[in-house]
Amino acid sequence: MDNYNMLIARLAEIGHVNTSIAVLSWDQQCYMPPGGAHERAEQLAVLGKISHEMFVDEATGKLLEAAERDAAGAAPESDVTLTLRAVRRDYDRATKLPTSLVAEIARATTLGHEVWVKAREASDWNQFAPTVSHLLDLSRQVAEYLGYEDRAYDALLDQYEPGMKTRDVERVFDELRPGLVALVRDLAAAPQIDDSVLRRDFDEEQQRIFGEAIIAKIGYDFTNGRQDRAVHPFCTSFGRNDVRITTRYDRNWLPSALMGTIHETGHALYEQGFDPKDDFTPLSGAASLGVHESQSRLWENIIGRSRAFWNVYYQDLQRQFSGVLDDISIDAFYRAVNKVEPSFIRVEADEVTYCLHIMLRFEMEKGMLDGSIAVKDVPEAWNAKMQDYLGITPPNDAEGCLQDVHWSGGMFGYFPTYALGTILSAQLFEKATQDNAQIVPDLERGEFGSLLAWLREKVHHPGRRYLPAELVVRATGEPAQSHSYLKYLNTKFREVYGIC
Repeated sequence: MDNYNMLIARLAEIGHVNTSIAVLSWDQQCYMPPGGAHERAEQLAVLGKISHEMFVDEATGKLLEAAERDAAGAAPESDVTLTLRAVRRDYDRATKLPTSLVAEIARATTLGHEVWVKAREASDWNQFAPTVSHLLDLSRQVAEYLGYEDRAYDALLDQYEPGMKTRDVERVFDELRPGLVALVRDLAAAPQIDDSVLRRDFDEEQQRIFGEAIIAKIGYDFTNGRQDRAVHPFCTSFGRNDVRITTRYDRNWLPSALMGTIHETGHALYEQGFDPKDDFTPLSGAASLGVHESQSRLWENIIGRSRAFWNVYYQDLQRQFSGVLDDISIDAFYRAVNKVEPSFIRVEADEVTYCLHIMLRFEMEKGMLDGSIAVKDVPEAWNAKMQDYLGITPPNDAEGCLQDVHWSGGMFGYFPTYALGTILSAQLFEKATQDNAQIVPDLERGEFGSLLAWLREKVHHPGRRYLPAELVVRATGEPAQSHSYLKYLNTKFREVYGIC
């Protein structure tokens, strides 16, 4: 297996270049002064070019072909076979993209982030529109180089959710939408919940202390990670032993940092949970971004907004913010953190309306990509869809079409994975509690180890061995489905609102 071992060694070197890119990107969003954007763009463009050229080089291709010949008789489920399958998929895609295009995307997205930050601060889409137009053009080029059978969006979606087509997402959303709309209608007719308690004065440093204490209990390893501030919360990994998260604080809206921190921790637990024996190999990675999102949504919502969680930790929260919550019962607080109400900001949306935000973005991206929505008309189109999906209209661009960082990174095709992961989170949790009857009693005591152990075995350790559809079947015994999610939502929120 000399050819295989040489291939793995070469891929490890390329991986180190990529994690170096990730370090510079993390620094850009957390610590880099605004004036450093142009130099950082050139640095990332050069490193992106080096990484791409190393990977698509003829030497990589020859090693891959030789390793495939050597492994022709290996078992289909062996690590060697599964590794080579993943590398072949990556290599075939990468060799279709010109190095010049890869470098230009790195340069344009680095500069694009800084343009987005300023446009968001000014709440002015027009400042950002030329950047979006350029990044859309680059994305169209990517789609053409990669190729697609039906729609250009398929090629972009496949980068984040391997094997999935636009029509598959449309089918899932069409199945989900009626159940969500019916539940939203019933909850809207019920007496509304007062969540003003969440808008009291919560000292930012105390928010940080409480949030970090909670995620340490959940299982985030601070010896192999850290938390910083960013304009838009994210998780990044430089390897299994260096996984970092960010959050943002709002002194008068407690869920922003608290739930954002737990959300990013879900991502980080996945990254910290890859099998150690896969370090520096192509198997050490996520099956897809939808699977990744299932982890963040599971911990943020199914755990972090659960009654069992707050039964244990509400008194700790009261003590952390002495005098702020003394007059608020656990019942009132639990209902407040689970209030369902159409809102402008996706990352702060409640569980019931969240997927409607994703459906909106999915429709926007398809239209922007095929030209049916002109870039200059994005604010108007966005606001119309917000009114259609959620019955509200953003007061400005910052709370509307400029709220998300993704388009500045050229990540068209990414948004559907948020809804796919949200749906999958309920399916995974349902199966976990069926497999291990100890999980629910443990959660009621504020213990998370048994749930995390199940996720480690079924989701984290497999890494990239399987395509997402394969992983879901192996973990849950059935293909991805939405009825577990709709059952979870109806059971929880009809109880929260006291309706049948």
